[in-house]
Amino acid sequence: MRKIVVGGLLSLDGVAEDPNRFFTEWDDVVDASIPRMIATQDAVILGRRSYDEWVGFWPGSEIEPFAKFARRLKDGPGGDIGVHGSISVAQALLAGGLVDELRLVIAPSIAGAGRRLLDGLPSIQLESIRSEISPTGYLLVDYRVIR
Repeated sequence: MRKIVVGGLLSLDGVAEDPNRFFTEWDDVVDASIPRMIATQDAVILGRRSYDEWVGFWPGSEIEPFAKFARRLKDGPGGDIGVHGSISVAQALLAGGLVDELRLVIAPSIAGAGRRLLDGLPSIQLESIRSEISPTGYLLVDYRVIR
């Protein structure tokens, strides 16, 4: 069975909106986390705003792994389904009990304001399946949703 995996870049206080405000440094560990996260995915669910931002850029991009990922989307096997950059879609799927895993990168900063990924959700139990601290202090955590 395919898994739905929500990936997110968050501030320490849970803000997911406009991560460029609080993701100020990328080290090798954080940089490697993105291709590792999508390596098992062959489909992506995006909300309208994220789609509008991605549709004009990624199909012609040479930035990997997304350039090859977008080209192989229809041809790949039935891997994981990723949810990237779409806060309201991720919240709806989490609230509906459809998400299997969360793969988060948490910045060592407090954004203070902005939409938070986990606001307004019902109680959801999680099991930590991986964690790592990058050299510049980012926390990389993967959680499995317990049903």
